[in-house]
Amino acid sequence: MSPGIQKVEALDEGHFVRVEWEDGSESRYPCVWLRDNCQCPRCFLRSAGARKLVFEDLDVNIVVKEVTLADRKKVSITWPDEHASEYEAEWLKKRCFSEEARAEVQEDLFLPERQYWGSDLQLPEIPFEEIMYNDERAYTWLCTLKKVGIVLLTGAATRQGELVKLGHRIGFLRLTFYGPTWQVQDKADANNVAYTTGKLCFHTDYPVLQHPPGVQFLHCIKQTAAGGQSEVVDGFHVSNKLKKQNPQAYQILSSTAVDYTDVGVDYCDFAVQCKQRIIDVDSRGQAVRINYNNATRDTVFDIPAEKVRPFYAALKEFDDLLNSTEHKFTYKLKPGDIVTFDNWRVLHGRQSYQTGSEETRHLEGAYADWDVVMSRLRLLRKGVLNRD
Repeated sequence: MSPGIQKVEALDEGHFVRVEWEDGSESRYPCVWLRDNCQCPRCFLRSAGARKLVFEDLDVNIVVKEVTLADRKKVSITWPDEHASEYEAEWLKKRCFSEEARAEVQEDLFLPERQYWGSDLQLPEIPFEEIMYNDERAYTWLCTLKKVGIVLLTGAATRQGELVKLGHRIGFLRLTFYGPTWQVQDKADANNVAYTTGKLCFHTDYPVLQHPPGVQFLHCIKQTAAGGQSEVVDGFHVSNKLKKQNPQAYQILSSTAVDYTDVGVDYCDFAVQCKQRIIDVDSRGQAVRINYNNATRDTVFDIPAEKVRPFYAALKEFDDLLNSTEHKFTYKLKPGDIVTFDNWRVLHGRQSYQTGSEETRHLEGAYADWDVVMSRLRLLRKGVLNRD
């Protein structure tokens, strides 16, 4: 049922419009916002879903000349220059400025709910073929990826190229200096520590980029008999623990800009430099991205000398929490498995393994941006749940 309007009136000398709904609730809309979001063809290009009104033509002190209600489903406004605007009740209700309504819309748009975990993780699994050809299962995959941060897809073919198909399923993959996809295997003169047989400590990929990839895919094509177990840890969960345990350490890691560097040749030659905070936080101080890769942390460190040791102490405490048996989850990929995880949240590592004359372990990797993943999630939700 679309909402009905009981009454509409101008308030505050015409600077606000008040809508009283049939359910007894009310909404207040600033007139400058209403004028800015006029839906008429002169002000809004419906085919693109984009605003045509030029901002320099907007009067930020505008007031309504007249406001009327039509059939309890539409608000009509006449502005001082005689321009007319109409707003559907359902459109207005969704954009109510109350704190509760705004929170509901943000939750619907961005799915902020998180399910934290430690060593007790029940790793979600979905067959690869199901998410490729069934929209409901693909929607479940992406919702779980957003909420939990990690999902294992099983039963993919044990050959290169499956991640390209996965990229097409969501939209497209992220191209980086290591190519559209990349091969994790023991290589002579490796240009990345991942391309060795040694232990990989917990890290996020590519903090050396200004905008690190949001999602990572790792497809197991071959697996070694001994060693090579994968390890993951929920960086947001551990960050919350650190914030409670040592607020000063949390403050240091969320405010200190750390230099990262990556120089080499792969898809093309590259010389990348970047500054990142180990824990990126939002306006409320909540972690929104972990930027931690010990291998590419630069020897250059652009902070005063007296702040260096406190930084190392804070990072050591964070690293110890990441590696505690309480927080880390260990598993072993099987050929055909594709682990998909949130690279802004989940830190991953690998236990060492032995290699012989033949290749014993081969993973193919790829990245996608959260913008692409969330776009596909919203489109799948619209189709699966028949929602706008």
